[in-house]
Amino acid sequence: MRKIDLLLDEYGQSHQNHTNKLIHWFCVPAIFFSVVGLIFSIPSGELLESLSFLGSFSNWATISLLLILIYYISLSVPLSLGMLFFSALCLALANFLDIAFPGKLWAISIGIFIIAWIIQFLGHKIEGKKPSFFKDVQFLLIGPAWLMHFIYKKIGIGY
Repeated sequence: MRKIDLLLDEYGQSHQNHTNKLIHWFCVPAIFFSVVGLIFSIPSGELLESLSFLGSFSNWATISLLLILIYYISLSVPLSLGMLFFSALCLALANFLDIAFPGKLWAISIGIFIIAWIIQFLGHKIEGKKPSFFKDVQFLLIGPAWLMHFIYKKIGIGY
């Protein structure tokens, strides 16, 4: 069995309850975005000035997401393409919020992060199982891929 299948199966074991799954459909993307927003908020400084051709996307969030996408590619190329699309949406939303609310993206991101995690933990209380990342931190990245694999299955794309 491929590593991605093992990881998705193990992640799914603590996500059987319908309510917990529904909560994850909202909160996992929100948490992913909030982390992107927080990292996007870190001043780029001189190190990233050489990437100025990327415009407002020459920031730590873009660099971080490129590294995360390498991890996803190592697990599944097709799944990594979906995660690339979602990551680009998160970057675009972070950029929009940074322009619309100058200097407030970090506060918006922290708010989303805290609220989404509280709801996630309530979902796991309903489930009766601890979040998977308590066992292995890589499950923090498997959660978004787990949701993406359901989208792929729904539209008939292999991962």
